[in-house]
Amino acid sequence: MKRNKKFRFIVRISTLIVIGFSMSCTRQTGENNHQVFRLNIHENINTLDPAYARDLRSIWAMNQLFNGLVKLDAELNIQPDIAKSWDISDDGLVYHFYLRDDVYFHESSLFAGAKTRKVVASDFKYSFDRIKDSKIASPGLWTLENVASYKAVHDSVFQITLKSPFSPFLGILSMKYLSVLPEELRANTDHNIGVKPIGTGPFYAKAWMPNLKMVLRKNTLYFETNKKGQQLPHLEAVAITFVPDKQSEFLLFLQGKLDMLNSLDSSYKDELLDKNGELHPHFATKYKLLRSPYLNTEYIGIYMDALIPEIQSNALRKALNYAIDRNEMIRFLKNNIGSPSNKGFIPNGLNNNLDINGYSYDPGKAKKLIEEFRKETGIQNPRLTLSTDANYVDLCTYLQNTYKQLGIELEIEVMPPAALREAKSNGKLQLFRASWVADYPDPENYLLPYHSSNFSPYGPNYTHYSNPAFDKGYKEITAELDIEKRKEMISELDQKLIDEAPFVLLYYDEILRFLQPNVKGMEINPINMLDLLNVRKEKS
Repeated sequence: MKRNKKFRFIVRISTLIVIGFSMSCTRQTGENNHQVFRLNIHENINTLDPAYARDLRSIWAMNQLFNGLVKLDAELNIQPDIAKSWDISDDGLVYHFYLRDDVYFHESSLFAGAKTRKVVASDFKYSFDRIKDSKIASPGLWTLENVASYKAVHDSVFQITLKSPFSPFLGILSMKYLSVLPEELRANTDHNIGVKPIGTGPFYAKAWMPNLKMVLRKNTLYFETNKKGQQLPHLEAVAITFVPDKQSEFLLFLQGKLDMLNSLDSSYKDELLDKNGELHPHFATKYKLLRSPYLNTEYIGIYMDALIPEIQSNALRKALNYAIDRNEMIRFLKNNIGSPSNKGFIPNGLNNNLDINGYSYDPGKAKKLIEEFRKETGIQNPRLTLSTDANYVDLCTYLQNTYKQLGIELEIEVMPPAALREAKSNGKLQLFRASWVADYPDPENYLLPYHSSNFSPYGPNYTHYSNPAFDKGYKEITAELDIEKRKEMISELDQKLIDEAPFVLLYYDEILRFLQPNVKGMEINPINMLDLLNVRKEKS
């Protein structure tokens, strides 16, 4: 689509504003360029209130500002945060968290007679109360749905009691929804925490001009140190801009005015990467490329309640899976970004220790299964309709051509994203392109969409897959605390999904980050969390 002159003018002006901001930020903070990390986010951040931490752009900013009881490391292991340790009762119901005594809130006039104070257990009680407050209407309310009670035993001990054992609970506690806020907010309802956040994180909010810029400054009272005992963070400031145009962002990165490029737009994908997904030689010495599995499974959902023989046939559903050369698909359509979904629905990053026999590329087996379908039904030319939005037409066309070679006619229906979501939710589609990104990093979260209690439109089971044995097994794994036994149970359930094929698995996604060469200490993780705690910049 051609862009008109007015649009190009606006893009140029926004780019000039960002360049001016990048320069002025350094002057205003009085710091050298190597002490300021410069980042662009495509959409404006609407709030810095952790009660509304539902979109990635807000979570990235909040992760610099807030802490919770626990956190995740780059391998998604649960690590201490404000809670230095914890214990769990034998029945898996009662958790005691023992808090650090050196965590301070960011300075604020909210604290009477002092600029700040230490975090205590009653602050967590207030923060949890706030998530449950109907006036707040937090989208994170679900994180506490299995919590029966919680209380401050005393200043340094916070207790949580669950309604029933739930093994992924610690992972849920790492979410930004459950960050700690000062209890003084209970009596100061006029303080807008979304605009003037008071957290405990490595940075505090210094300035914010919506849709233009945000400046975070180093928290000199932050409690963490590195392995050498040096106080963190290393950076003095974080400068965030909000340029929506990805080509303009790419230009700023090439000009050295941004330290990180997190997106890979199709307009410059082939300029940066070769067909193998590696940096082109002329960029390989200029920039760094970090890669990580992303907890996102891309798939084609099959609406199991559709009363047509093609969908009711297990043989045909399996044939759709065996027919795809996923390596070729990823190589030609995605520059080798991602990996074949050759295990189960649970993606790389969470499936490493699971024993699952997935779908390999086997056109011979696909043909036999299609012949089986023909004999069972008498239908010689199976037909299906696949619905998608415009962003995935190339992928769906690839599937259409693949299936045509096997005698399956696949009609592609392109819909606006909102209409696609509505139709998918209300069971109006036969096949639909979809993805599942983890709410929290536990394999259980990838089985949840197939429990029969979660039928859409009231839950995320868009396929309407139903199996009493699966439902029973799912309930058992949520209560199982033995790690090895739980892995076996999860493997069995994911294998059951593979065998019954309520989907066509496509690929497990991948995260790419491009960095300027002087950026050190950046880690990348499967939930795509931005952690600047250990990041530093060398002088250029």
